[in-house]
Amino acid sequence: MDIKDYIAGSYTQQYQYKSYTPSKINQEWVWTNSLLNTLLSDANRKLGELNAFSLQVPNVDLFIKMHVVKEATTSSRIEGTRTEVEEVVLKKEDVQPEKKNDWQEVHNYISAMNCAVEKLSAFPVSTRLLKETHGILLAGARGKTKLPGEYRTSQNWIGGASLKDAVFIPPHHEEVSQLMGDLENFLHNTNINVPRLFRIALAHYQFETIHPFLDGNGRIGRLLITLYLVGEHLLVKPTLYLSAYLEKHKSFYYDNLMTVRTSNNLLQWIKFFLVAIIETCEDGVNTFQQILRLRDEIERQKILSLGKRIPKAKELMAVLYTNPAISGAVVASSLKISLPTANSLIEDFTRLGILKEVTGSKRNRLFVFSDYMNLFQSKK
Repeated sequence: MDIKDYIAGSYTQQYQYKSYTPSKINQEWVWTNSLLNTLLSDANRKLGELNAFSLQVPNVDLFIKMHVVKEATTSSRIEGTRTEVEEVVLKKEDVQPEKKNDWQEVHNYISAMNCAVEKLSAFPVSTRLLKETHGILLAGARGKTKLPGEYRTSQNWIGGASLKDAVFIPPHHEEVSQLMGDLENFLHNTNINVPRLFRIALAHYQFETIHPFLDGNGRIGRLLITLYLVGEHLLVKPTLYLSAYLEKHKSFYYDNLMTVRTSNNLLQWIKFFLVAIIETCEDGVNTFQQILRLRDEIERQKILSLGKRIPKAKELMAVLYTNPAISGAVVASSLKISLPTANSLIEDFTRLGILKEVTGSKRNRLFVFSDYMNLFQSKK
């Protein structure tokens, strides 16, 4: 199929509305657009640069946790959840009551991502994996009544208050399983010669068009991208997440998805997706560079003044890279030291400008590694 000849789908008359059935995608794809070839080459090169950093950075898994926190926060924010990175890293009991539901949704996303990445070692991206991940995403959160872990059994829609004024109505629920099976087969079809970045770009569009779940489609659809890149070894570590880019360009993102459906313009969507990969890789490399500079400044300059406390100070730094909001009790438990010793070490870190006290109280104080957390704030 030449992408210029692509017909995205057709409308099917249902009772009092028309649903949209996308064309199946499991086939060979070709194109003659030179810009698309250039973007594919650039995106692969940028992924290689990001991989190089993730292999060079010692203990990179310490920092990946914050990448996941940022992705979960941003991806959930696209869907209307109002939680920031500095709130997500808190323990649930330290979160304001009115924000606990949002906090739970973001932490469900973190759990879903971590579990899915771990399962990639046993089986590839599949409808089974997506369903299991969806079940974790919605468990105990606001979507818990919307068939967690199961494809929808009723019609859904995008935009508007009902089917009557919906912006877009995905395919009828009886078509979902077959369409998702076709999507899965396309991702892993070894009989066709289609670049993997093209496959996941088209698969993400197709997933969002099918909208197979009653809730959580946007988050699962964006998570699908990272899972596929890791599963196909385009990423050696789960270090690339597109949600920050898609949030920044939210209107273009939705417009490009809709333009495929209305104008069969698949080329524009693929180009948008590849630019998102390229710019996100560049941001990821920049973040790793800043992490290394910050770590060198702290570990080769600031904590050297602590003398006999240096070993415990280094242990505390390892804790802060994965949990940048801490209390005296957390430090004492993590480092296996007494609470007075933990508080004394926190005072040293506060004096050195590594930690900042954020509660303003004398008891139950919280301290944050703000310079580090700022590296993971979405840039508007």
